[in-house]
Amino acid sequence: MSGIGSTSFRGVLAAALVLNGCATKSETPPRAGVSFPPVFRANFPDPFILEHEGRYLAYATNDGANVQMAASTDLMNWRLLMEEGASGRKHDAMPVLPTWAKEGFTWAPEVLKTDAGYVLYFTARHTANGLQCIGAATSQDPLGPFTSEASAPLVCQEALGGTIDASPFRAPDGQLYLYFKNDGNHSAFNKPTELFAQRLSQDGLQLVGEPVSLVRNDKPWERHVVEAPTMVERGGAYFLFFSAGDYGWQDSERVSSYAVGYATCEGPLGPCVDAPTNPFLASTSQPCLSGPGHQAVFQAGGKDLMAFHSWSATPSCGPANQGRFMHLAELSWQNGVPRLAPR
Repeated sequence: MSGIGSTSFRGVLAAALVLNGCATKSETPPRAGVSFPPVFRANFPDPFILEHEGRYLAYATNDGANVQMAASTDLMNWRLLMEEGASGRKHDAMPVLPTWAKEGFTWAPEVLKTDAGYVLYFTARHTANGLQCIGAATSQDPLGPFTSEASAPLVCQEALGGTIDASPFRAPDGQLYLYFKNDGNHSAFNKPTELFAQRLSQDGLQLVGEPVSLVRNDKPWERHVVEAPTMVERGGAYFLFFSAGDYGWQDSERVSSYAVGYATCEGPLGPCVDAPTNPFLASTSQPCLSGPGHQAVFQAGGKDLMAFHSWSATPSCGPANQGRFMHLAELSWQNGVPRLAPR
């Protein structure tokens, strides 16, 4: 795909990195009129970023590889990782799927370092039941190859439509948790969607106890779906970010209702209460911000950053078939309330 190699946005990130000064000027989350231009103009959905040995590694949903990757040393210039030699193939962090998984449906990878090394959590199509389910694979190198000998998914809520969007979290006391969503909006099920949390073993490869429901799609802006959970702890407070709304957009407007919200939680297993100001980050008519979502939070230089994707579908951005671009914004906290900096 042309234009996939690298993208420069020095002015964009420089503006984002003055967040703490900007955020104090606003008491409301960014909405219409606020723009976060993409940092990587390639189809790179559901991005997750991991810092490793002085550079940042980004993982994304399948597009020419089961788990495609990009890298940057400065968060300003990204390059898609390719296989060595003249093959022209994308680097694949998990070139071989476990036996239970079908290729072509590998979504939303996230990575956590545990006692087992690096663990890659992913969503894939279960060959036995046709549902999307969550698996885990390991590697001693965050570049992979990640492998799994498992004959079944780590979690698959068959009665609830399957399970997607795994997100690991290490609490301040060291306990590991996994967050995920039941795929109830699957066309064959038409069930409510919920975000769940469950304890993990210290190697990150086994679920412990029972899942706990934290958030359900019961708010008008969420429409038929909540998904993509991300748990963050700051100052003893817990914040569960998530995405919701319609995945696509109206052809006449090309601005999606998909958006990011959050809930405040008493602990890693809840209970959680939706923020009354949701959505936290929504579409605008500004370039390339149609349906921002599937966020991930990471740290760089002692600051919190949020990565997310949005469609390239706005009229001022480009052809909608270019897919979902990756964006970055700095995340700050004011009196216990998360804020994203306006550009």
